[in-house]
Amino acid sequence: MNATQAETGGEPARAGPVPRAGRYRWMIIAILFFATTVNYIDRTMLGLLAPDLGKELGWNENDYGNIVTAFQAAYALGFLLMGWLVDRFGPKIGYGIAITVWTIGHVMHGFASSVASFMAARIVLGVGEAGHFPSVVRASSEWFPQKERAYAIGWVNSATTIGVILTAPTLWVFMTWLGLDWRETFIYSGLFGVILLVLWLKFYSNPRESGRVSDGELAWIEHDPPEQIEKIGWSRVVRLREAWAFAVAKFLTDPVWFLMLFWLPKYFASTYNVDLKVVLLPMIVMYLLSDVGSIAGGWLSSNLIHKGWTPNAARKVTMIIAGCCVLPLLFVTQLENMWLAVALIGLALAGHQAFSTNLLSLPPDMFPKRAVGSVIGLGGFCGGVGGMIMAKSTGLVLDATDGNYTLIFAACTVVYFLAVGAIHLLSPRLTRVSV
Repeated sequence: MNATQAETGGEPARAGPVPRAGRYRWMIIAILFFATTVNYIDRTMLGLLAPDLGKELGWNENDYGNIVTAFQAAYALGFLLMGWLVDRFGPKIGYGIAITVWTIGHVMHGFASSVASFMAARIVLGVGEAGHFPSVVRASSEWFPQKERAYAIGWVNSATTIGVILTAPTLWVFMTWLGLDWRETFIYSGLFGVILLVLWLKFYSNPRESGRVSDGELAWIEHDPPEQIEKIGWSRVVRLREAWAFAVAKFLTDPVWFLMLFWLPKYFASTYNVDLKVVLLPMIVMYLLSDVGSIAGGWLSSNLIHKGWTPNAARKVTMIIAGCCVLPLLFVTQLENMWLAVALIGLALAGHQAFSTNLLSLPPDMFPKRAVGSVIGLGGFCGGVGGMIMAKSTGLVLDATDGNYTLIFAACTVVYFLAVGAIHLLSPRLTRVSV
């Protein structure tokens, strides 16, 4: 048995060139890119409207904190439910249910008037949106071979920041151009979810059952060695080291992304004395840099596998490189020039997204397709718990250090290397799980 076989569970890879005629699989990625954009617009909209809603509805900081916590808790727990659902019914039905639930939750905001009713809307939204990434990774595992999968996931993952960037223009279209109030904006923007649901149900199916895939493209999609059909149930997933390799890495690294989403505007406002309108351009620049990292990270590991590297080496080396991109965060708090800080934080965000893209590619590397959703769900739950711990810890540290972010940014630089170490300890060769 050669090294390549040893690191892919003992199954030899098929040799020779594989025809890649046809591009229907990339239309699936385009739909998932749109889905990710809608997902992040829906979750971000309340944050941009919160200052005005707080004045109109009389919220204090604790009220808004309870609303945010309700979403984070529902999002974390929702991963466990939605991951199982996607594996039980497949990505077409499972994701269709997720889209329906989160769209209902989004529209519910338009009818809310109290803190409790907003919390209820955020809970429904969080449970539905938790079905997104289990569906993305499961669908990618069905439509893309291992050599190409991380690159495809990288494109979908890049839409997370596109959704954040497009939230403000979306609000402008509905509230300024169309003249709607905030309640009507929540209700009518729910049409995005309806359109997404129609597209998903119309165009998604298993490659062999779709009737839209050429023989050449199907041969490329099915290039990987065949896997066992049996699924792995929850009782087995939680006992597998490989599942915890993914989950521990999510617990360590997801909080960095939550930190950057929720605290960066406050950091720039307090450090460089700029208001939100001035901060907007730096935020867009940093988010676009993160998109570059998402796509580049997926391309790099996929390219290394094309060149003959084992998936084990390609994924882990790429993740280590991505972690190195986060190290400049150590120097950010010492900078007086705002745009230099933007460049270093943007590089760190690019590193995070490159890491995240490859991390999301690990479950399909190690598990049968019918277990991928459950493994992603377990990891998403752990990442959500880590995010809540990070949110609480950040507030305590900032209070204790008079708003100094040095310790927080330093912690962010360490977790990626700890995550790679945990992955390597729990799954030294990313060996495929057999049932």
